[in-house]
Amino acid sequence: MTVTQDPRVRGLFAIVGFLVCVELASGILQGYYTPIFSDIADHLDIADADVNWFEAAQLIVSALVVPPLARMGDLVGHKKVLLLSTAVTAVGSWVMAFAPSFATFLVGAAIQGAYVVWLPLEVAIIHRRTAGTGRQHQLTRRAAAILVGALELAVIIGALTSGALVEATSMTVLLALPAVAVTACFVIIWFGIEDMEGTATGGIDLGGLVLLTASIGLVMGGLIAIRLQGPGSMLPWVLILLGLVVLSVFGRYELGQDDPIVDVRLLRTPGQWPVQLTAFLFGMSVLGAQIPLSTFARTDPDVAGYGLGASAGFVSTLIGVYVIFLAIGAFTLPLTTRALGPRGALMMSSVLVAVGYALWLPFHDHTWQALINMAVAGLGSGALVAALPATAAAAAPPERTGFATGMTNATKTIGGAIASAIFAIALSATGSIADPEKGHAPLSGYLTVWTVCAVAALCAAAALMMLPRHVAEEPALPLVQ
Repeated sequence: MTVTQDPRVRGLFAIVGFLVCVELASGILQGYYTPIFSDIADHLDIADADVNWFEAAQLIVSALVVPPLARMGDLVGHKKVLLLSTAVTAVGSWVMAFAPSFATFLVGAAIQGAYVVWLPLEVAIIHRRTAGTGRQHQLTRRAAAILVGALELAVIIGALTSGALVEATSMTVLLALPAVAVTACFVIIWFGIEDMEGTATGGIDLGGLVLLTASIGLVMGGLIAIRLQGPGSMLPWVLILLGLVVLSVFGRYELGQDDPIVDVRLLRTPGQWPVQLTAFLFGMSVLGAQIPLSTFARTDPDVAGYGLGASAGFVSTLIGVYVIFLAIGAFTLPLTTRALGPRGALMMSSVLVAVGYALWLPFHDHTWQALINMAVAGLGSGALVAALPATAAAAAPPERTGFATGMTNATKTIGGAIASAIFAIALSATGSIADPEKGHAPLSGYLTVWTVCAVAALCAAAALMMLPRHVAEEPALPLVQ
């Protein structure tokens, strides 16, 4: 029997089609605001530097919401939690559209961070839907590649749309468009995705949730304090140390729970820890390095002695090239997995990310070099975005797939937040503080950024060598059915 003759797989095509609409909205959220943040700052009458608070708030909320929402998905059903997170994201988006002040916009941006759980929940829905087909893991990987490809293409659409409309309409109308897209997604999920009951038992581990929230909150607070006060201040390090102490207490507490919010035992298994560590290391580049790359490209070499002197238009082109190759990496994941196996495809993708960022070290003087560097990194990044949740699901028991896929996003977000703080320290060490008139970071700071990204990706490839070969392995599917 071919795959297309299986009614469960035929039904899967429709589900994936509806979920593609959700990822289109996710991509719009991720690409829409970046080109217009300076205009948003003017609209709110704040300094450009204060825009960083929006990113920080959203990262914190994103890291905090994934574990409880993923657990709820396993308990009550992934569709229900997808609907809940979409409703919360819509509320945050509408708050941003009508926010009269910085504080209100900050709250909206933070609430909007609930969208981070969409892709893991979608992967869990697909993984559950394909149970019993005999090709569950391969079908999940294929569907994940389609979803991520749609996501990355939507990032480009979102960036181009906001850039084209910013001068043609009011800021309120401009900011309302993403809110409309997310609200439409709620309707699509409600009517288009079948509701399946959760497979896990027990309840929500409130004690673990409090400890986890306290730990992440303290560490993130310490990282933000480093940005504000610098590494020489005592307060940031005290906060980080307290966060790590609470994290240790949290780990011991979770081991004693029957239904933990974070299944530490599962995360310690050979099929999970290499995947979750890879997600953490990958987050350093995919979430932490984008702003430094943009500012480097905009820097005038005649003034700073380095940089590309690029216009905003070229930066959009650079982002577009990167995202296009992200989509290519995601869409070709089934081919690379077929050729190299799941573990080999992951390792190759990590190496591509490392090579892409390592190329920046000697080749950063010309725009064509920047385009090549980001294309190489984009190929590997797109495949990792698609493959990590699917691989985590394959190595988890059926009642914990939502948790396993959700943790890949949580660890990636935490990795990005930590890298963001490290990069902020590196770029401000002898830059705008020492030379406020020029306001440029030192070239050594950018070299540090690229080195950290390359080394982190290489460490991810090394960690993946520890991933058991049998994880996610299945008989090969024909490429054309």
